[in-house]
Amino acid sequence: MPKKLSHYDAQGRARMVDVSLKARTAREAEASAFVRMKPQVLRALPENPKGDPLEVARTAGIMAAKRTSDLIPMCHPLPLSHIAVTLRVCENGVSIASKVKTTAETGVEMEALVAASVAALTVYDMCKALDKGIEIREVVLERKSGGTSGDYRRDSKRKSRPAADNRR
Repeated sequence: MPKKLSHYDAQGRARMVDVSLKARTAREAEASAFVRMKPQVLRALPENPKGDPLEVARTAGIMAAKRTSDLIPMCHPLPLSHIAVTLRVCENGVSIASKVKTTAETGVEMEALVAASVAALTVYDMCKALDKGIEIREVVLERKSGGTSGDYRRDSKRKSRPAADNRR
C-alpha cells in the first residue's frame, strides 16, 4: 500500500497530526545547504562591516531551529536538546550543515532543514552588498533517525559535490 500524506484529513483539509499516542523517543536529523558565491565575495568575508557572516549565520540557524513551529504551520513545537550549525568556506561558496536532537513524539527533520535554510539566508543577507547574484542551493535532509518511520540517509549518489560547481 502506498504511503499517504499525513497532514491531510479524509476531506483533504490540512491538519496537524495528532502525536499524543506516540512514544517519546530519541530522534535526530541532519540537513545541509550550500551558498555559492564568487571568489571576491569569499575573500571579503573576514572584512564584512556587519560582523562575521559565518558566526551570525550559525547563530541565526540555531535560533531558527527553535522557532520552526512558528514558521511551518503544521509543525509541532518541540523541546530541542541539541542544535549544531556549522559553516565551512569552500573554494566556491559556503557549505552549511545542521544537526538537531530531541526526545519527543515526532521528528526534527523540519528543524534541521529550517536551521540550514536560515543560516544560508543569513550568509546571503550579510554578503548581498557585494553581489546580489549569490545563490542558495541544495537545501536537503541528509539523515534522520528515530521514530516509527525508521532511519533515513540521503543517497550519496544523489549528492552533488560543491567543488563540481566550478565546471558548470
